[in-house]
Amino acid sequence: MKRIAVVTSGGDAPGMNAAVRAVVRAGTAQGLAVYGIQHGYEGLIGGQLRRLGPRDVGGIIGHGGTFLGTARCEQMKTPAGQAAAALQLENHEIDALVVIGGNGSQAGSFALSQRGVRVIGVASTIDNDLTGSEPTIGCTTAMDIALEAIDRLRVTASAHRRAFLVEVMGRASGYLALITGISGGAEAIVTPESELSPESVAQQILRAYERGKRHAIVVVAEGAKYNAEHMAAYFEQHEQRLGFELRVTKLGHVQRGGAPGVYDRLLATRLGAAAIEALHAGEHAILLGLIDGKIASTPLVEVVSATKPLDTRLLELAQVLAI
Repeated sequence: MKRIAVVTSGGDAPGMNAAVRAVVRAGTAQGLAVYGIQHGYEGLIGGQLRRLGPRDVGGIIGHGGTFLGTARCEQMKTPAGQAAAALQLENHEIDALVVIGGNGSQAGSFALSQRGVRVIGVASTIDNDLTGSEPTIGCTTAMDIALEAIDRLRVTASAHRRAFLVEVMGRASGYLALITGISGGAEAIVTPESELSPESVAQQILRAYERGKRHAIVVVAEGAKYNAEHMAAYFEQHEQRLGFELRVTKLGHVQRGGAPGVYDRLLATRLGAAAIEALHAGEHAILLGLIDGKIASTPLVEVVSATKPLDTRLLELAQVLAI
């Protein structure tokens, strides 16, 4: 093995740069030529590769996003796109590929591995919905950003005796909403795994006021059936009956844009370096993540065929603490 490539794919996540840096420097230390692929799988299919050395990744460990660029690539979901990607790796004499990304990215990893490409996946998504890693790169920073927003909104909510709804990202997973809701002392948390109707949320807010609270915070996952848009419409329609209004804040992509915190920088660095170690050990077609505090590998075939469940005990805890 002489030449490897690294790509960041799908949604960006704080810590991706730290992972790329670790791959480049650990690979260079092992005598490998490391190439960076620009703009995700789209760039791979287009042959956008460039050689990276230790100085090329200097200073990026604390930057959010990914200096390689990323994109969602519909072509990579097709046999023709997968074949074109594998051909580019062959034409550039790339012996192995490290893919830093989430569910869609690792589905691409698995497809390439089925075509004979030596692939190592690195678990990276703010949604933390990827099987094979308890925390994924980017999720703790995204939660810190969301929590800061909730704390700030609580200050003004208390001053004006108002109810605020905060919608966080997460796609079909409620992990971000659940953890930030518990950590932010929310009166109600709505996730795809534990749906609440708008009327149920309204009654929880009313009970909070009856218990003497000066404010109410509701955290909703973007993938919930009754997301911010549906909640806002319901509360506007029934404002006179309920006796209060619901102010809505959608955090959206602001959660992706923060500089990675210490945990994400360290996790990304460990996983990036572990990818080089795994390749030298002859491993491939695996995802590297953190389980029970240790670097662990999970076959990509298991990663793409499983859904990461939400901890129901945390859902129960959230209900207990909302009194």
